[in-house]
Amino acid sequence: MPSRLNALPGWVWAALVAAAIVMPARSAHAQSLEPRSYVNTPVGINFLLLGYGYTQGEVGFDASTPITDARVHVHAGFLAYSRSLDLWGLSGKVLAALPVADVSGSAKLNGQEVERDVLGLGDPLLRLSVNFFGAPALSMDEYATYHQDVIVGASLQVTAPLGQYDSTKLLNVGTNRWSIKPELGVSKAWGPVTLEVIPAITFFTNNDDFLRGKTLEQDPIYSVQGHLIYEISPALWTAFDATYYTGGRTTIDGEKGERLENVRLGLTTSLSLSRHQSIKLFGSAGVYHRTENNFWAVGLAWQYRWGGGL
Repeated sequence: MPSRLNALPGWVWAALVAAAIVMPARSAHAQSLEPRSYVNTPVGINFLLLGYGYTQGEVGFDASTPITDARVHVHAGFLAYSRSLDLWGLSGKVLAALPVADVSGSAKLNGQEVERDVLGLGDPLLRLSVNFFGAPALSMDEYATYHQDVIVGASLQVTAPLGQYDSTKLLNVGTNRWSIKPELGVSKAWGPVTLEVIPAITFFTNNDDFLRGKTLEQDPIYSVQGHLIYEISPALWTAFDATYYTGGRTTIDGEKGERLENVRLGLTTSLSLSRHQSIKLFGSAGVYHRTENNFWAVGLAWQYRWGGGL
């Protein structure tokens, strides 16, 4: 049963690592890969997560900025807390997370090589999810006899503009704007194999202090994730992950940028060390990108869980 209780998904660290890459803050929320986001978990279990991720790649800036050949390196850590809930008889979770990142980058500005290195707190994240079909709220004793078939759920994720931000720089850790991401999740199990499909839309408020007072607007980003998950043993599972996203065209003081269109593939593996502890490993890379936004990422996370009869 340990692997079934290892229910805080790998998306947590992946999303936070991606959220640290916010130079034009165009696509981080669509680039995260989130296997096992929609599973049933006994009510009252607490999750504490500590993680680290490294990201490296190219960044595409908008046509209104005189920047070319931009590359970034991100060392990102995070702390997250989650709790499984009984929401009127339905299983759900609430999660709060805080990232910190050391981001370094180089690019050409009007043909001249420039560099920047910034260390600071990222935008905090809050997420509420609920499974409204196929995953009732259960106690630990009831959960022992539960077997998944089809689960349908939804979530709402919000990031707040509280991270470190300097309006004179393109490379930042915070975004200086809100984002809101409603999401739908469908999960179907066939014995040890589970298939998840997760469509989502990410909306952004305006950044009214972009590059010394310019206004940055962004169209919604439309994304869909797919995950093929295999439970190798009660303590070990692995997942093949894929995501496609498009949209997200930005406008800076009336000048429009390009529409995003990217495909990413990844792998996630989780191993339960005991009833209370587990570790996750994650990696992903872009396989198609319409713009220059393309990076690879690797990372690991340690999870501790308690309460709910564990």
